Amino acid sequence: MRKYFIAGNWKMNHSISETIEYCRQLRVKGLKNISSDIVLFPPSISIQSMMKTLEDTPVKIGGQNMHQESDGAFTGEISSEMFADSGCEYILIGHSERRQYFNETNELVNKKLKKALGSNLKPVVCIGEKLEEREAGKTSDVILEQLKNGLKDIAKADMQNIIIAYEPIWAIGTGLTAKPEQAQEIHSLIRNVIKNDFSEHLGKNLRILYGGSAKVKNAKSLLSEKDIDGLLIGGASLKVDAFYKIIQIAENLTIN
Repeated sequence: MRKYFIAGNWKMNHSISETIEYCRQLRVKGLKNISSDIVLFPPSISIQSMMKTLEDTPVKIGGQNMHQESDGAFTGEISSEMFADSGCEYILIGHSERRQYFNETNELVNKKLKKALGSNLKPVVCIGEKLEEREAGKTSDVILEQLKNGLKDIAKADMQNIIIAYEPIWAIGTGLTAKPEQAQEIHSLIRNVIKNDFSEHLGKNLRILYGGSAKVKNAKSLLSEKDIDGLLIGGASLKVDAFYKIIQIAENLTIN
């Protein structure tokens, strides 16, 4: 059984002081003997405070975005080397909001992915379709295109460090959620692509997350699907109680 991966993407939310208080509350709830991988993606300005407050816990920390170059005149950007040096283990790449609002292409995602791997970061690569693409029956075409170009020229040895997050754009921040069977269908498609393009072993072991209005009330049904290995949680991860409840749901499914 693949290990569950429960991640919280805070986006542009929580100040440093709010981050410290959140992490203190999370510690109090108890983080010992957690078998799932737990990762939080805070705003970059809060990374160090989060690391200090969650020191000696199993919670890992990642960056929400990175630049494809190591250094240079790119005001406001952060390189993969900087994230790695800060102690981050993971990095989000190609989140739908980056694609939608900042015009990130599959080709740029591919460049960032290679750079992240070269800095020993573990990339969580986000893919997903828009509502009009789903309604037009183009979901599979969009997913296949994003995988083909996003993973172009990635070595088999590097694939074991990559996590894929399927996040239908139409379900992000809208309150809508893909039905478990809808999500499972796409997760299965992604897994089969990796099996065919890389290897049976990599396909079987690849962890694929669902992101798109994942919350306490639908976490169990989503995580119970065969090919859904975790959740990339937005709004629900901003509340300690909700995020911890989802962690507990994953833990209970692991035990059972």
